Amino acid sequence: MSEQSGEIDFALAAFVEDGAWEVQDIAPPAFETIESLSHALRHVSGESGAVGMVAVDEDFFVLVRVDRTTTRVLLSDVTAADEWELAQSAMDFLGLPPPEDDDIQVLAGDLDLLADLGLHAIDMGALLDDVEAYPDEVLSDIARRLGFGELFDDAVGLTSA
Repeated sequence: MSEQSGEIDFALAAFVEDGAWEVQDIAPPAFETIESLSHALRHVSGESGAVGMVAVDEDFFVLVRVDRTTTRVLLSDVTAADEWELAQSAMDFLGLPPPEDDDIQVLAGDLDLLADLGLHAIDMGALLDDVEAYPDEVLSDIARRLGFGELFDDAVGLTSA
């Protein structure tokens, strides 16, 4: 289970600084595990913590939310843990067993991790309902709902609608 940084589509940190959203790249190896990612996010966290968004191989994504004392995680596909260290790290962090061979693509973690920023579990669930959507599309929708969609799209090379 070894992932190459070339298979990471993007790894971004988003945070509020002086009342405005900022988005910046997260450099390897900071995005290889939940522990290293949360550590990196704490170094850039602004007024209300930071949100880490990592998309891997157009297959799955991990959202990590940190504040001073808490790390919260959402993994878009538990079956990714069979092949990707970051996904396995998310499963370990969440205290979940490794996926079985017959497991289907389901998400795991905290759907309410962005609630204090205005994206509650029910809305997050609706955004994540389309299992055919690519990670960058879903994360763009999340970023848009939080108020930094254009910054996100510019950072990952998407055209803003």
